[in-house]
Amino acid sequence: MTPEQFTVYSMFSLGLIGLTFHRTHLISMLICLEGMMLSLFIALALWLLKMESTSFSAAPLLLLAFSACEASAGLALLVATARTHGTDRLQNLNLLQC
Repeated sequence: MTPEQFTVYSMFSLGLIGLTFHRTHLISMLICLEGMMLSLFIALALWLLKMESTSFSAAPLLLLAFSACEASAGLALLVATARTHGTDRLQNLNLLQC
């Protein structure tokens, strides 16, 4: 395993571990998701550099654009829940109660 692969795997696994074990606040979950998306972006960019292919050169930028859209939707959800419930703690949120 190359050091680049180890770095990408460890970044993704740290984001996944943070997502599964640190579920107290919505903002912490969004940060873990963003870290996972950035590790996928780095992995895709490194893979395309090693392949030396120009046909999929826009794929990392497309993934980064989707990640930005996901982050903006997550922050909008965070603001909406903080305004309605007064907190971003996931324990206080009930999905069955609009």
